[in-house]
Amino acid sequence: MLGRDLSALLSGRYEVLGADLPEVDITNLRLVRGAFPAAGLDAVIHTAAFTAVDDCERRPEVAFQVNAEGTRNVAIACRESSVPLCYISTDYVFDGGKPTPYVENDAPNPLNIYGASKLQGEKHVAELLPAAWIVRTSWLFGPLGKNFVRTILERARQGNPLRVVDDQFGAPTYTVDLAEKLERIVMKGKPGIYHATSHGYCSWFEFAGEILRQAGLSHIPLAAIPTSASDRRALRPRNSRLAHTRLESEGLGLLPPWQDALKRYLDRERQARSEGESL
Repeated sequence: MLGRDLSALLSGRYEVLGADLPEVDITNLRLVRGAFPAAGLDAVIHTAAFTAVDDCERRPEVAFQVNAEGTRNVAIACRESSVPLCYISTDYVFDGGKPTPYVENDAPNPLNIYGASKLQGEKHVAELLPAAWIVRTSWLFGPLGKNFVRTILERARQGNPLRVVDDQFGAPTYTVDLAEKLERIVMKGKPGIYHATSHGYCSWFEFAGEILRQAGLSHIPLAAIPTSASDRRALRPRNSRLAHTRLESEGLGLLPPWQDALKRYLDRERQARSEGESL
């Protein structure tokens, strides 16, 4: 999802070389090396990951193979080719026990396999490429992939009542906005760890309520439930809020509020539905 939005954004300004399965499997170092053109690259933004959080608990070996060792392979290829790397990581490297937003130098302590595997990816990048950018983000939604907004809308349009957890807090982040910020970080930012999420925060329940309100579906029943009633295999951090200390200190600007991002996402979806219906 994020990789496709990045390609769409950057292809109008740069020559973009995308790499994805099945042609390039990041768990295969030979294939990763082969994806680097002889003419060289200005930078690599590494978005590939196994992101199905509950599936990671069922298949931990795959999670670490992709998110940790796959990232190590990308970092090795970047080091061999002297190409700077931007690695996309996650709020799930933290355990959620802090009462305030996490800053970039807070100690990670992941609760689940997904977070642990992404943290191991961070460590590989830091060891192999000390001058890399590591960008943590959260709760992604965008026009080019499966996400929470789309799931809520699909269930609501079917008339189904919704039950959503109200004790996990974070920042819904629009991939289009994040793609623009990643470009700025790579072009202007000093190496190191960054937190990049939409401005503001909410619970998943509040996010669902705002989706329904903006979509004109407020009549759909929406109930708040605790995490303990959600029947999810993987533990989730209660507090996923990320402070944007590095973005602010380096004058790179903040992402827009998540409510505004949601509006633009829904406007885009309405336009796509309208164009589809008119064909």
